[in-house]
Amino acid sequence: MVYIQRRETFSASHRLHNADWSDAQNEAVFGKCSNRFGHGHNFQLIVTVKGHVDPQTGFVMNLVDLKAIMMAEVIDHVDHRNLNEDVPFLAGIMPSTENLAMAFWKRLSPAIEAKGAALHCIRIIETENNFVEYYGE
Repeated sequence: MVYIQRRETFSASHRLHNADWSDAQNEAVFGKCSNRFGHGHNFQLIVTVKGHVDPQTGFVMNLVDLKAIMMAEVIDHVDHRNLNEDVPFLAGIMPSTENLAMAFWKRLSPAIEAKGAALHCIRIIETENNFVEYYGE
């Protein structure tokens, strides 16, 4: 089994806020991230794909195809957007980095499988110190 990775970046804003909670409870749990105007990040999305190397191409998957899938399924929808307001596939989902990873997996996995590989891991880097990995479990 061979693992390949592709990284793309996007800039987006979001607000971590539970509408069922008071402002005080939201602030206690989410701190500055519950600001009513939201806040932004320059995210990195790293996708790891696994599979066997095709003897004819030498590829697990063509990285040009992986880039196109990442752009069409995720980046084009979230870049320079408000994740709470502007992204239909995130409607009703708290846009925490954990939830983003799971939502992105649902969009990427079928398209990657259609190219003969398997999605192994999604890593989203939100800040220099904060990131999430998701393995589809």
